[in-house]
Amino acid sequence: MAIKVTRKDQSEANENIIRRFNRKVLQSGVMPLAKSQLRFSKPISKRERRNKAIIRDRRRAEKAERMKLGLK
Repeated sequence: MAIKVTRKDQSEANENIIRRFNRKVLQSGVMPLAKSQLRFSKPISKRERRNKAIIRDRRRAEKAERMKLGLK
């Protein structure tokens, strides 16, 4: 994805150009994609994914139970 920012006129300040460029980069969503591709992570197996989901649900339920009891 190429992001183009051109000067509106010759008297436009460099700060304005940089600001418009940064805004276009943020709106395009290029940065999160680039950051996610910095490191390779092996795909996890279906069993591992299921186990992590079970642990996550269990922790969420324990936290909700503690909140009901007025504990931290």
